[in-house]
Amino acid sequence: MLTHLTRWYANAEILTMATATNGELLAMSGPRNPHPGKLGVIEQDALADLLVIDGNPIETIGLIAEPEKGLALIMKDGKIVKNALG
Repeated sequence: MLTHLTRWYANAEILTMATATNGELLAMSGPRNPHPGKLGVIEQDALADLLVIDGNPIETIGLIAEPEKGLALIMKDGKIVKNALG
């Protein structure tokens, strides 16, 4: 879905909306937030999953459209789920 936003937004704006902005929105949902803790940032004690993309999504947002090819590393809940970095 994110790749369809290129008509209206720059790639960097799309990535910000998908990460930091969504984290801020969840934080505003109060007790309905299923993730109590800081989201959308990479810092100590934050609840951050991490995706390492093989390439530069700011230049080519389509890299995120095929996660099986474009994602070189996936970290979920602090544990590496996929590591194709070598």
